[in-house]
Amino acid sequence: MKFTFTHNNFNVTDLEKSLAFYKEALGLVEVRRKVATDNSFILVFLGDGVSKHQLELTWLRNWEKGTYNLGDNEFHLAFEVDDMEAARAKHREMGCICYENANMGIYFIVDPDGYWLEIVPKRQ
Repeated sequence: MKFTFTHNNFNVTDLEKSLAFYKEALGLVEVRRKVATDNSFILVFLGDGVSKHQLELTWLRNWEKGTYNLGDNEFHLAFEVDDMEAARAKHREMGCICYENANMGIYFIVDPDGYWLEIVPKRQ
């Protein structure tokens, strides 16, 4: 028996805002979409065009709390980038860098719902 990664899920409060963020910040594009027959939820799967792994964004119509409780936000997704300086400049311009660790050579960006995304340099 062998298991392989397929996707991770983030619940979002504003689907269009999140789609725009992920496209601009990370180049992720919509791969497929599922809309509930009663329109109570929308699932949008995003891909990078290279790996099979996808990010599933879930929007719930009747989410009454307004935001999601992310706790201490100790979980995250990591993205490898081939040009760390260009990526950092883009993310600084977007104003979405929330933490930098110069000693490790990494930084984190934050999406519209507060999820942290780690940016790491491409390993040689």
